[in-house]
Amino acid sequence: MLKTDPIDYLILPRVIACCLMMPLMMIFALIMGIIGGTFAASQLYQVVPEIFLESVRDFLALSDLAVMLLKGLIFGTIVAVNSCSWGLTTKGGAKEVGESARTAVVTTWVLIFIMDLLLSLVLLNQQGL
Repeated sequence: MLKTDPIDYLILPRVIACCLMMPLMMIFALIMGIIGGTFAASQLYQVVPEIFLESVRDFLALSDLAVMLLKGLIFGTIVAVNSCSWGLTTKGGAKEVGESARTAVVTTWVLIFIMDLLLSLVLLNQQGL
């Protein structure tokens, strides 16, 4: 193994990649949501796309985007660290790998829900809402 540290070789690249990609995925999801909302508003409710996009611009603050990116960074860290820790502690055969994967998904969801609640409470109190 040439004295390779598994943290540096396996964990760190995955954590960095997940922390960088999660905010980018959230930006992509926001753009797709706006495009889908524009399409639905124009097709189902006959709202002119310019009016819909103007209302998005009026109601979407720059602080909302900053909070979204901060949450994406934190959620990416949670996903990567939790998944890697469950993966490193897995022993046995295919059955144990499946159980570790299931447990990693469930604990990641719970941690993200809890962290989302805490971040929302802190950031909304900070904004005075």
